[in-house]
Amino acid sequence: MYSSPSYETHYDAQPYSFDWAVKEAGYYNDNLDYSHSESSDGKVTTGTYRVVLPDGRTQIVTYRADSYGYVADVKYEGEAKYSEYKTASYATPSYSAPRANVYSAPV
Repeated sequence: MYSSPSYETHYDAQPYSFDWAVKEAGYYNDNLDYSHSESSDGKVTTGTYRVVLPDGRTQIVTYRADSYGYVADVKYEGEAKYSEYKTASYATPSYSAPRANVYSAPV
């Protein structure tokens, strides 16, 4: 008898490296400043990414992942800025009944 075919393929981890960044002013949170860089030798992966948070601070995460697990160091740059809190004011809804169509019969 023939053995059933196996479709599982195992590939050894390969070294790689990448990075990207977006930086542009004038958006809803004042600016876009995002980036990510990562590299791996096939056994250990290290990287850093940064994100502008809605409160204006920049979060910077530096990480390392290997056979022992994932370890991240998180830092923040800048000070949080919040808009002034305003209580919501609701208008009292008004309702008026729809006007009835008046039909006049031809004379």
